[in-house]
Amino acid sequence: MSVVIRLARAGTKKRPVYHVVVADSRFPRDGRFIERLGHFNPLLAKDNELRLKLDMDKVKGWLAKGAQPSDRVARFLDAAGVAKRAPRNNPEKAVPRKERKAAAEAAAKK
Repeated sequence: MSVVIRLARAGTKKRPVYHVVVADSRFPRDGRFIERLGHFNPLLAKDNELRLKLDMDKVKGWLAKGAQPSDRVARFLDAAGVAKRAPRNNPEKAVPRKERKAAAEAAAKK
């Protein structure tokens, strides 16, 4: 059984609130979960302390048991200093398509 720490959407239409939950990876996003660890409200300002609320003892316990955090939860844990997240880099995506194609053609000619 693969266990993940991820966000489950709650709230109303166009007013999302997310629960940080531990769930089996085979279950749907908003479906059955094992334990709720906290909540996240993206509508609040980034400096607001109520934007993210996590029970760090439970999070550390689940990480010790082998639970894998999702990308977004890994960002939260990295900001809190609980788990280190490897930075991701995709420099090709930042280059506009026409320039990328021209650069590839120029490299092929050389």
